[in-house]
Parts: sequence; C-alpha cells; structure tokens
Amino acid sequence: MTSKIAVVQKPPVMLDRAATLELVNSEIAEAAANGAALVVFPEAYVPGYPAWVWRLQPGRDMALVTKLHSTLRENAINLATGDLDPVCQAAWRHKVTAVLGIHEVDAEFSGTTLFNSVVVIGPDGAILNRHRKLMPTNPERMVWGFGDARGLKVVDTPVGRLGVLICWENYMPLSRYALYAQNMDILVSPTWDCGDEWIATMKHIAKEGGCWVIGTGTAIQGKDLPEDFPERLKIVDDEDWLCDGDAVIVRPFGKVEAGPLRREKGVLYGEIDREAAARSRRTLDVTGHYSRPDIFQLHVTRAAMPPVQFRDE
Repeated sequence: MTSKIAVVQKPPVMLDRAATLELVNSEIAEAAANGAALVVFPEAYVPGYPAWVWRLQPGRDMALVTKLHSTLRENAINLATGDLDPVCQAAWRHKVTAVLGIHEVDAEFSGTTLFNSVVVIGPDGAILNRHRKLMPTNPERMVWGFGDARGLKVVDTPVGRLGVLICWENYMPLSRYALYAQNMDILVSPTWDCGDEWIATMKHIAKEGGCWVIGTGTAIQGKDLPEDFPERLKIVDDEDWLCDGDAVIVRPFGKVEAGPLRREKGVLYGEIDREAAARSRRTLDVTGHYSRPDIFQLHVTRAAMPPVQFRDE
C-alpha cells in the first residue's frame, strides 16, 4: 500500500508561536488537500531554529543572546497546557499524521529548561510520541537541555511504523540501532543540517536500517526573519541562507525517491510503500538475521530521569 507524504521546509514565523502554529495548520490543510497522509516539518520549527547560537559570541553578545532566549522561551510549547491543541485538531480534522519539531518548555520539573523536541500526532489528533533530542550539538547546549530516552521508540501510524531522530542524533549508531530493533518502516529526520554529506547520511541509514528515510531542514534566508527581530542585521544579511533545506525522501536500501529540494521555500511530495521496508530487509536485517546478539547487546534506559525524588511519609 502506498501513501503520499508532504515534507515542508518553508520558513516559520521566527519567535512567534501563534503565527507559526497558524502556518503549520495551513500547511497541514494544503498537504491533505493534495492527498498527503503524512506531513513532516523541520527541527525546532515552532517557533524557529535558534540560528543565532552559531553566529553570536556568548561573552560579547550576552545581552542579545539573553533577550533572544527569553523571547524563545515565551514562545515555546508547553504540552501540559495544551499549546499544541490547534495542531492536534488540524491533524484530526484532515485525517493526517503530522511530525513537528518544537521548542518544548519543561513542564515536569524546572518549568524553565527548553528541549529540542519532536512530536508525532496521529490522524485521531492524539500525540503518539514526544522525543527530546538526546544530545544538543555544540552551542545548542546553551539553548536546550539533554533529553532522555522515553521518546526513543517507534509508533504505529497509518503510513507505517515511524521513528524520529533529530539532526545529529542520526550520527549516533546506538540511537539508530535502538529504533531499527523496533521494526521501523519510516525514519523521520528533522534537521538543521543540509548539503551532500547530510544526503549521504540519509542514504546510508536507509540502506543500513532497511527503512524509508525522510529528512528536512528549514529553507530560510536572512530576509525571512521578521523586521522586528532583535538586531537582525547583526546576525545575518538579507540574502544569506541560514539553511538550504534539502528535503529528501530516500527508499529503503538507499535510492533517493524525491528531492533534495534545495533553497526552495516549498513542500516536497512523494509516495512511499511501507512494505518496501520489510522487503529490503530480506538480505540485510541488522537487528535480525544479520545481528549477533551472542556477541553484541544494547541496553536502553527509557525511564524518566528526574533531578530530585521526594519521599513523603
């Protein structure tokens, strides 16, 4: 059975949660009208990837970094208070599965720490999974905390069994292996990375895991930042590309099915057949007949890791 998918790489409304959620809902409606059953958005899409961490200096630009982070936190998603309800309702209304990158504010413990998260929303509007990025990369650690492995799982969707790894998590062999071992048909890789090396990684994973791989970053230029973005021209020139996008769909065993969509602020459409994943693993199943559990074993702790445990009498 084939399913049509839509991979969105249009710019969000940077640092504006409400406006970006409206954009997400509009893209879901348009993709559904075009026959898509799965709609994928980039990393940290709501309310936009913090590209300034790669361009500003913590000591010299501390006041600006603090202002940007404060605005970012104010526009982050709190799942506990229903900030994502409009998107869940849109997925239900249009009967699509949606995969969306968000800045998630910690509602469990501190109430302040942000996480780089991806949510998978089913066509019934239910959140099927929330995965927090395990290891923010380099200066990203000034923005996001370390996620745990509660979301390192594969979930059933109408288009196939689906897992998520965020950006350079795709370079973590054990993270990939943990998902392969859950009979994954589709790996979604929201990212800020792009270029030929990243496409090569997507192709490698598709062959290694015998799964469909969907990658997408945000195609965005300096001029796509709002006019009131704090000290915008200090961070980026109008014509400068912060990310090329490079939305791509790769077949199991590594052949590119659609894309890459490079420096185009649009949507990549493609068809996937979930059964192609199982068929491709006939000759190479790295957690099945091609594994050696008598020699190698992986243990994954998927429990919450609270900073404090209270014992009340």
